[in-house]
Amino acid sequence: MTLKANKWVQLERPRLGSRVTYATDEFFGAKERLIAWAAPVFIDDKYDEHGKWMDGWESRRKREPGHDYCVIRLGVPGVIHGFDVDTSHFTGNFPPQVSIEACVSSEEVPDEGWVELVPKTEISGDSHNYLDARNDTIFTHVRLHIHPDGGVARLRIFGEVKADFTDVDGFVDLVAVEHGGRPLSCSDEHYGSVHNLTAPGRGANMGDGWETARRRGPGNDWVILALGQPGSIERAEIDTAHFKGNYPDRVSIEAALFDDDDEATNDAAKWQTLLPEAKLKMDQQHYFDDALEKTGPVSHVRVSIYPDGGVSRIRLFGEVHG
Repeated sequence: MTLKANKWVQLERPRLGSRVTYATDEFFGAKERLIAWAAPVFIDDKYDEHGKWMDGWESRRKREPGHDYCVIRLGVPGVIHGFDVDTSHFTGNFPPQVSIEACVSSEEVPDEGWVELVPKTEISGDSHNYLDARNDTIFTHVRLHIHPDGGVARLRIFGEVKADFTDVDGFVDLVAVEHGGRPLSCSDEHYGSVHNLTAPGRGANMGDGWETARRRGPGNDWVILALGQPGSIERAEIDTAHFKGNYPDRVSIEAALFDDDDEATNDAAKWQTLLPEAKLKMDQQHYFDDALEKTGPVSHVRVSIYPDGGVSRIRLFGEVHG
C-alpha cells in the first residue's frame, strides 16, 4: 500500500459541497452516511423499522443477479490518488468485493464517461481498506460498486484540488482547500487535524481546528502547508476561534519557493521569514499585512506556534503567479 492518505485532501467531505446523489438500494442504511465526517460508531441495541441500525450505507440482501452501487458528486473536483473503503462494524454484512469508477460530468447522476480507477478487489470486514488510484484527470464524480450487496461505513476519497486561476483578478486565499491548498506535515496533531486549517468558513467548535498536545519539553509546534499555486502573500489571517485556555502564545510564518512537495521539509534551508513572531489572543481572528516581509513568489509555508496549542484556520491572501 503506497497511498499517503494524510498528505491529500478528503474530497468527499460534505463541507466542501460533496453529496451522495444516487444509490441502487439503501434499505438498511442511508446513502448519506457513506461520506459523513464523523468516524462510524456501533450502538449495540439500536434498531429501526428496517432492522439493526448501522452507521453507514447498507443495501438489502440481493436475491437476483447484479450488484449495488452509489454515486458521489464531489463539491470540489480533483485528481484522485486513492480511497479508504471503511467497513468498520460491518462483520457478517460487508461486501466481499468492491470496484470504483470516476467521471467528469455536469449531471447529478451521470450515465456515461465512467473510467475505472479500482478494478474488482477483495476487501475485509470491520477494516480500513486502502486502495490506490492512478489517473491524472480532474474528476467530478465517483461511483462505488459493491459486489454483490452489503454495507460500507465510510468512503474516503483522497485527492488533490487543481484550481483554475485563469479568471482570478486580485487577491485570493492561496492556501484554501478549494484553491488547492493542503497540509503536508506537522509536528503533532494530537487533538485536531491539520486539514481543518484550510477548510471553508470559520471553525464550528474547538474540535474543528488543529490542536497539539501540551508540550513538556523544549521547542515548539509547526505545520507545513502547500499553496494551491505559487503566489506572493500580502495578508495572513490566524484564527483562534474557540481556543481560549489553549491557544498559542505566539505565531510566526516562514515561506519558500520549492520545486516539489518533497523539498518542503522542516529542516530545509530555503525558509525565509514572512511573519516575525507575533502575539496571539484567544478566540479571535488575527490579521497581518503591514507586518509581513516581502518574500516574492512562494509555494509553501511553515507556520510555527509557540510553544503549542490550537489554531482554527489559516488564511494566506495574495496574488497568483502562473
